[in-house]
Amino acid sequence: MDIVVSEKQSPFATEPIGRLILKFAVPSVIALLVNSLYNIVDQIFIGNGVGYLGNGATNVVFPITIIALALAMMIGNGRAAF
Repeated sequence: MDIVVSEKQSPFATEPIGRLILKFAVPSVIALLVNSLYNIVDQIFIGNGVGYLGNGATNVVFPITIIALALAMMIGNGRAAF
């Protein structure tokens, strides 16, 4: 399971910090923005279809969704960086 990567192959040894941040952080930020946009659109449709009780229910679940997404991205991006 341990993968040995020489410094010639590792981008962490050769690429500048700014490029590495763009490579690893920007996809995470985009994923969070898309998830938030999905929630906004979802709130509009649920508000029109169900009403304020549906909006209340999705507002209760939204923080749990964000925490699950953050943990999944932390594991995925950490593994990709490793």
